[in-house]
Amino acid sequence: MDRRSFIKLTAVSGTTAALAGCGDPDVQFIRFVPDEDIIPGQAVFRPSVCPLCASGCGLTVRVMGADAEVMRDGRTGVVQVMAAKKLEGSASHPVNRGGLCARGQAAIQVTYHPDRITQPLKRAGNRGEGRFEAISWDDALAEVVGRLNNLQDGGMPGALACLTRTAIGHRGALLSAFLRGFGAGPPIVYELFGDDVLRAANGISFGQAQLPTFDLANTRYVLGFGADFLGTWNAPVAHSRSYGEMRQGRPGLRGSFVQIESRMSQTGASADEWVAIRPGTEGILALGLAHVIAREQLRPAVGGAAVAAIDEWSAGLPSYTPEEVEKATGVAAARIERLAREFAERTPSVAVIGGAPLAHTNGLFNGVAVNALNALVGSVGQPGGLFFTPQIDFAAAANVPASPAGPVRLGPLTSGLRAGETAVQVLFVDGVNPVYSTPAEWRVREALGNVPYIVSFGSFLDETSALADLILPDHSFLESFAESVPESGSMMAVVSAAPAAMPPLHQTRSTPDVLLEIGRQLTTPVQLPWQTFEEMLIATFTGLPSMTEGLDAWSDAQEKGGWWGTLPAGSVRRAAPAAVQADFSRAAAEPRFDGDPAEYPFHFLPYPSNQFLDGALAHLPWLQEMPDPLTSAMWSSWVEINPATAARLGIAQGDIVDVASAHGAAVRTAAYLSPGIAPDVVAMPAGQGHTTFTRYASGRGENPVALLAPVTDEATGSLAWAATRVKLTRVGGADGRLILFAGGLREHQDHRR
Repeated sequence: MDRRSFIKLTAVSGTTAALAGCGDPDVQFIRFVPDEDIIPGQAVFRPSVCPLCASGCGLTVRVMGADAEVMRDGRTGVVQVMAAKKLEGSASHPVNRGGLCARGQAAIQVTYHPDRITQPLKRAGNRGEGRFEAISWDDALAEVVGRLNNLQDGGMPGALACLTRTAIGHRGALLSAFLRGFGAGPPIVYELFGDDVLRAANGISFGQAQLPTFDLANTRYVLGFGADFLGTWNAPVAHSRSYGEMRQGRPGLRGSFVQIESRMSQTGASADEWVAIRPGTEGILALGLAHVIAREQLRPAVGGAAVAAIDEWSAGLPSYTPEEVEKATGVAAARIERLAREFAERTPSVAVIGGAPLAHTNGLFNGVAVNALNALVGSVGQPGGLFFTPQIDFAAAANVPASPAGPVRLGPLTSGLRAGETAVQVLFVDGVNPVYSTPAEWRVREALGNVPYIVSFGSFLDETSALADLILPDHSFLESFAESVPESGSMMAVVSAAPAAMPPLHQTRSTPDVLLEIGRQLTTPVQLPWQTFEEMLIATFTGLPSMTEGLDAWSDAQEKGGWWGTLPAGSVRRAAPAAVQADFSRAAAEPRFDGDPAEYPFHFLPYPSNQFLDGALAHLPWLQEMPDPLTSAMWSSWVEINPATAARLGIAQGDIVDVASAHGAAVRTAAYLSPGIAPDVVAMPAGQGHTTFTRYASGRGENPVALLAPVTDEATGSLAWAATRVKLTRVGGADGRLILFAGGLREHQDHRR
């Protein structure tokens, strides 16, 4: 069904009149009576929350009357509904304050996507063939309930597992509560570009295992260590607005920004000074800067665990003098001394670390070292420095029992699944696609093949949901309660929640409500304190003060899209540090890389795409059409190479090269020559290379994750996705697969045809 057939912007009126459908006079549609009063041509603005990343930006949704094709009582017809037309940032929301990134603008396409799964599906062929048949919701739920009843009857509740992303909001809490109530273990979590290493570093340094918020608007000097905070990392809309205020919002005072990284990011392109550094040595540079500051007594040490770490590392180890640090990092000693003085003297100042520096085998060391630098200059909890957004203890507010254990990591689990040594009999998959986004040597597809029964809650068929036995499609975020508890991006506590902005277009159901329904239907029901997801949300807001006189907090939140302010006493949740195996020795300071440098001479750096992040958004055509901000490339993938390196290898712009590691098959893609990358580093954006992910992403470009070595940060166990070495081989000249906005419009038009 194409978009025209289910959203028809017509002016047809009436209640039960028949009309021809899709231009075919032999097909008759019934016009049903609308469920609400609709004034033709008049827009209404409703709140919502963007779901495309963890930032939780508030939305204002413009909705107007439109014709939608629906099925009622087995009959196909048309009914007029209030349908979403445009998304904008909510001006009152404290995270984005009216801003919205291009990804957020494209979120509306999730609802209207022509390849969206519109009703429950049951596998009809062999697993992985992608052949499914329609099934009713009653039959689908009965099948899941029957499987879970068998586990309960057999005394095997632990044989149920759930694979998901890191989830901080109510949906994640409900999922964990369901598993716990059933008797299963905690969720299995995986994110390719996750931030668990930084959370662990902040837990060690500050006792707060949470992502930070930076008060850029009030700082004078920013030192970035690989963090693309204006593009793809943390809360980019919030930090972009704050960064703009730092640069232009204070008459007579313009903050300075220095970015340190191996490959120029969108954020690095905005810096006053860009510093190339050897991959994985960011922590050593941070301690070199701290050495200069302490040696010259540029700032009085303010104490704390982070500052104490500097003394621990220095004791019995070679000194972090600028000369020694230059040997390790490639950053000149004179430059180290200058940067240290600027950082210490142009206060308030703040150092930001994220992305690739934390994705090495020494990622935790790098994070704690930069934290120590912040503590040394007193930027923690001070204006212009580093803060932590207050977090509501919504689990307690919503009467969710405390979890006795943290989430399970996917990596260590896959070997057991492949060998059939795990007790998992039923697996739920919610919001994650590990078949696409994990290293080839994890062999996740093979591992999932050993699970007897898989249930996906996805809205689109992707590499992982194609392995499911049953798909129970979720509403889109515009068709159900949208919620978020932002971890960062605001100086005040934020709990976002908004009702559906429009009615459901298809036979889908809200996944949280589906879980609650399954729990009630079990022979031994899962005892949860709510009948609906809305009741869970209401329970959280009951204990919050209203922002508007005369309205309770829940009613107020539905008007504004959430609640924000100062949390009542006793309702603040502190993210406790997780147990890690931290050994901050000289060995821990130095990164390890997979691959013999003689055979694989280049450091390989996959990075989150500005369009698709980790690939989860590649199915949205607006984002495929959006030019990359640094290369102008679209609808394609590429490998970035330093021009000097390319000249030495005889590679020209657009040439086809093989990128190979010691793991998996080589990736063949186009070369893009960029001076913003170190000569011994090559980089590829993630996001393309899907084998199954709608008409817009399937079979397009290459997936760099397939090359990654299965190595981890030694302290936390997180995937060290920046620790792989590769080699390059030119295989041919340009063949048009690299589509550039500036220079490839003709090829682009041919490509689209």
